[in-house]
Amino acid sequence: MAATRDFRDLEIWRNSRALRNELFRCCKSFPREEKYRLADQLIRASRSVTANIAEGYGRYHYQESIQFMRQARGSLYEMIDHLDVANACGYLNDESARSFISRIEFIARGLNAYIQYLASRKRADRAPASPR
Repeated sequence: MAATRDFRDLEIWRNSRALRNELFRCCKSFPREEKYRLADQLIRASRSVTANIAEGYGRYHYQESIQFMRQARGSLYEMIDHLDVANACGYLNDESARSFISRIEFIARGLNAYIQYLASRKRADRAPASPR
């Protein structure tokens, strides 16, 4: 695996970006009256995911990074709620809604793994050095 140079090398960011772009295209098909309501909320939540991953990656302390990853995870679950609304309103069919939600759940699992990784690094850095 290649070294991570910045947040754009993170698989969770790349997956989130792909989802964000697809959701943006999908929202264009929503009714005009939803442009500044449901579509806007869905787009903002999807942008929040990638932005929080990027910002968390740029933080110096592990705990700060973890907090931004948690914010990203919260935005993922917000997107699920918006997709449920879009499906209930008939803007998305069941199959499309399930597909988006499945991808969101996959990204959330990746974020959980990354949070665990950051927490383990935080613990390792705080552990006292072993005597020789």
